[in-house]
Parts: sequence; structure tokens; C-alpha cells
Amino acid sequence: MDQIARNEKQLGAILRRARKQADLTQTELGQKLHLRQGTVSRLEAGEPAVQLNTLMAALAALNLELVVRSRTTTEAADIESIF
Repeated sequence: MDQIARNEKQLGAILRRARKQADLTQTELGQKLHLRQGTVSRLEAGEPAVQLNTLMAALAALNLELVVRSRTTTEAADIESIF
């Protein structure tokens, strides 16, 4: 199922849901990525200082991929209601 993220917090929420669906704790995901649990927590919180390679590694570990496309006309408030 496609999920739309237009900001860091929305992307973090998507990652958190995928991690939980994979039945992984933040620590377990961190171990797979050779990262500390705190880094996974910051990623899921949508903190902007997370490096792109960390994000891409987390997506791969959760069997997700990043798709870039033109924005839809959906309002940000409508997207927030999905979460």
C-alpha cells in the first residue's frame, strides 16, 4: 500500500509502523543497521538531522523503497488524518 509523506514526521511515522509490522523493536532494527536505538528513535521521530544513507538503510531493512513523484492535490491536513 502506498503511503504519502511530505515531511520528516510523516516519514518517521511510516517507518515506525513498518518496524512494528515487522515485529522489530527499535533496538533490533538498530542492530540490523549497526545503529544505536537512539538513532532509530530519532529517525522515527522525524528529526531532520538524520543522514540520507541512514534513512535509505532503514527503508531497505524494512523492505520499503522511496518513490519520488509529482505531488498530488491532497492537502497536508488530509494526509495527517491518515496517521
